[in-house]
Amino acid sequence: MAANVAAIETYGLAKNYGEVWGVIDLDLRVEDGEIFGFLGPNGAGKTTTIRLLMDQIRPTRGRASVFGKDCQVDTVEIKRMVGYLPGELALWNNLTGRQTLTYLGNLRGGVDPKAVNEMAARLQLDLDRKFREYSRGNKVKVGIIQALMHRPRLLVLDEPTSGLDPLNQQEFFRMVAEARDAGSTVFLSSHILSEVERSCDRVGIIREGRMVRTGSVREVVAEKLYHMTLTLSVPATQDVVRAFEVLPNVSQVQSADHSLEFVVQGDVGNVLKEATQHPVLTMTSHEPTLEEAFLSYYQAGDRDRVEPE
Repeated sequence: MAANVAAIETYGLAKNYGEVWGVIDLDLRVEDGEIFGFLGPNGAGKTTTIRLLMDQIRPTRGRASVFGKDCQVDTVEIKRMVGYLPGELALWNNLTGRQTLTYLGNLRGGVDPKAVNEMAARLQLDLDRKFREYSRGNKVKVGIIQALMHRPRLLVLDEPTSGLDPLNQQEFFRMVAEARDAGSTVFLSSHILSEVERSCDRVGIIREGRMVRTGSVREVVAEKLYHMTLTLSVPATQDVVRAFEVLPNVSQVQSADHSLEFVVQGDVGNVLKEATQHPVLTMTSHEPTLEEAFLSYYQAGDRDRVEPE
């Protein structure tokens, strides 16, 4: 039985802009049918990666494929399967939103105008205004609709919520989830970490052109630190402090009067077991968010940087 073909796969993908590397030896796999969040600050390599996938630029080395098709050799066929929203959207200023979407839809053999109208209504977009009259957020809405309207097999979205207000961001992610449920794969770069945490199946974190972590949202968050506080019915003695200090995944144990604070990395099972040995009144845990996990991969900064060979 043949292995499942990945929606996106890259092998040693690298792009050099003279003295600067956009991406460095990028190995990435996005499974068919998932929503994959591609995370990193400006300049990390997100847009370069997307432009390489869309064959807008050519790699210095390495290769990339979409549904098993080479991004340089089969670029026309790939574009038929993809709905693409670039980070910088340039369309025709003198056309209305409706005229723009009709023209782009006709290039694809036609799309359902009812579906276009429904998406515009959900995003609160007036289709009969000229593109030059739109705010940045409304221009992004036109881009979102053109990416979704032909029900693509793969959605490639570069910072798709930039310029959208919070309500429209929520509506956009509902539309993305519906596209996935209808069979699309979604690859989106984003810095709206709270939305990614709720919407994506897996995430990849890129820093200075290199992938530093991929995994499910749960995996990326779970390996990070939990801040826990125990409130005791008696003063927290040094014996109690030592009982928690010797636990293998516990650190930074501090006591104050009747409370005990510490940091746990990973599984909290041994902490719960030890807590049952003491007169605990309350236990609180601050679970890490995706944002905290994301930021932890940037704390090392340039000292971790390794130049490509």
